Amino acid sequence: MVEAQTWTRRMSNPRLDSTVSADDQVLDIPATPTAELKNSTYAVGSRLSPNLVTALIIGSWFMSNIGVLLLNKYLLSFYGYRYPIFLTMLHMLSCASYSYVAINFLEIVPRQHILSRKQFFKILALCVIFCFSVVCGNTSLRYIPVSFNQAIGATTPFFTAIFAFLITCKKESAEVYFALLPVVFGIVLATNSEPLFNFFGFLVCIGSTSGRALKSVVQGILLTNESEKLHSMNLLLYMAPMAALILLPFSLYIEGNVARFTAEKARSDSFIIFLLIGNATVAYLVNLTNFLVTKHTSALTLQVLGNAKAALAAFVSVLVFRNPVTVMGISGFAVTVMGVVLYSEAKKRSKITAH
Repeated sequence: MVEAQTWTRRMSNPRLDSTVSADDQVLDIPATPTAELKNSTYAVGSRLSPNLVTALIIGSWFMSNIGVLLLNKYLLSFYGYRYPIFLTMLHMLSCASYSYVAINFLEIVPRQHILSRKQFFKILALCVIFCFSVVCGNTSLRYIPVSFNQAIGATTPFFTAIFAFLITCKKESAEVYFALLPVVFGIVLATNSEPLFNFFGFLVCIGSTSGRALKSVVQGILLTNESEKLHSMNLLLYMAPMAALILLPFSLYIEGNVARFTAEKARSDSFIIFLLIGNATVAYLVNLTNFLVTKHTSALTLQVLGNAKAALAAFVSVLVFRNPVTVMGISGFAVTVMGVVLYSEAKKRSKITAH
């Protein structure tokens, strides 16, 4: 079993690093593990070569991240299950349950505890922002295609830089800000040429993206004390049940007939039970595979994979749902992803120069 002190975070303060992955389900990127941890694998993995284990984990990461997007889109837009808040609440309940088993029984990471009321309220504040971001992201899938959703999500670094400046007065180098221009230009192209553009879907997707960026900045401010920092899997363990409790009254008030609809649907079509349980399970696997990819590779690899995932998810969704795309829309998406890559490189050079 890995001892607790092995997981002390060594990465830079999130206030000083505004690079955020495009994936709406990532809670926190743990520090790159030591060589000793990288070489250690689970009992099953010990019988396989390290390269094969890493390849399987990366493959699982791609499948879970793309799978949850496609399942959400299918449920909300095609299957007729128009309850994004309740669906998000199921995701949170699933994450809470699986996290409890993974940490307390499988011991994938050491258990950390909330040490004070102050720390609890800090986590609760992050949880509120997290709920807003995830609900907006799921709601947007009801109105806009997955490909357009991913294009908007790729602009997360732009919003992170804005919030870092507004909240912490942190200024980036001119090169970093210049790299954000293609990010904005690309999404303008994609928006103007989107055949299935929906203004409300666009707004809530922007809300989801900005919420994800805001959470990363606020987390860097609130959880600065070393004793208060939690590993990403422990943070998920505490945030998920809080999120479920926050979402429950909103679901009952806004989606009042969701329980009756779900029960009636289950009686006439039991497949919905499989869909909901499978969807909630995959939502947890997104967080688990994020942790495993970082454990077996690095945080930088996860960021690179995030860019590739956005493009692959857009491509797969077009094949599955047959939503129309335009050359201008594809070009806009490509420009945005290229801008994110340039931004990441500019951030790395800025750090090297600062040191």
